[in-house]
Amino acid sequence: MHLKEQVGPTVEDGKQFPAVERRRNSGVSDEQREAGEVAVFQELGKALTSSLQLDQVLRTIMEKIDEFLRPDNWSLLLLDEAKQELYFELAVGSASQALKDVRVKMGQGIAGWVAQSGETVVVPDTSKDTRFFGQVDEKTKMETQSIVAVPVKFRDTCLGVIELINCIGPGGFDSRDLKLLEALSDFAAIALENARHVKRIHELTITDDCTSLYNARHMGFILETEIYRSQRYNYEFSLVFIDLDHFKQVNDTHGHLVGSKLLAEIGNALKGHCRLIDFAFRYGGDEFVILLPQTSKDNALNVARRLHKLVRETVWLNDAGLQVKLTPSVGVASYPIDSRTKEGLLHLADEAMYLVKNTSRDCVAAANIGILADTASPATKSKS
Repeated sequence: MHLKEQVGPTVEDGKQFPAVERRRNSGVSDEQREAGEVAVFQELGKALTSSLQLDQVLRTIMEKIDEFLRPDNWSLLLLDEAKQELYFELAVGSASQALKDVRVKMGQGIAGWVAQSGETVVVPDTSKDTRFFGQVDEKTKMETQSIVAVPVKFRDTCLGVIELINCIGPGGFDSRDLKLLEALSDFAAIALENARHVKRIHELTITDDCTSLYNARHMGFILETEIYRSQRYNYEFSLVFIDLDHFKQVNDTHGHLVGSKLLAEIGNALKGHCRLIDFAFRYGGDEFVILLPQTSKDNALNVARRLHKLVRETVWLNDAGLQVKLTPSVGVASYPIDSRTKEGLLHLADEAMYLVKNTSRDCVAAANIGILADTASPATKSKS
């Protein structure tokens, strides 16, 4: 799962890859170091328990790796599960900028090997390790002499890798250094897993279980946001209400499980015919709402015609061998021409849809216009 899709901003917004001045301070006594390490864990513990914001924990980890281990460069690589690649979520040091677009396949190089195996690796001399991937050095114009890489694991799942470059000095990289780094990686894993849970909980509060579209609660929030944005920038936007005609017959004939599957299939099709900036919602029951930002009423009517045609001309549930056909009743209202309030827009779009529902069904109507003749059935046209 790509981190940038999960939570708020990461360290330095996760994109700047800040260059931190290398600290080459003199050595400290064992007592001072031990006290410092205790302070590190106290800070990280507070960060983890006081806030679910990932950036606070990663910022502390960044500072303490730099302070205690003093690598030339270090990075946090996270796993893109879909592509099975590591990407540089955070990089510190002179080569940080050059790393932001680099991706490393699972098993490729030291970091890829660590992610795949879940094991820590200490490489004092990269020239003697066949796993070393020199193409990264070619891109960053730096010389990697030594690497320490530890997996960032939550339980048995590898979320990423912390990699330190050129941190092994004359005294080597002792077991105490390694234990500190592994402890820091554990904190990073907890923070990342917390972020995943926060994202999942948020998704559950705004998403409809049946269709995976946004739910009515989230629609209210998005609609308020769009009204504010459109007022500020003098934009138009539109709502399209879609109600499935005689949907109860599907439930009565085939059962509610089939009905739920049909709703999911139609919802997915409606979303697939929207632009990236549009929002698709399940309003409730067999009703859907499409919010079209920066869309005039005329353009929204064209969208409504296309969605009406999509629903009525598609044969649904082919995979289940049922070949269901049904028609929609569609209503349209637009800001600001029809209303400037959330309640007014919802009422007018719903009212236009019910105008269709209460006549012949299977066509499109618009607030303050009525049923569109080019979408009406012959029976409806003869009545008008």
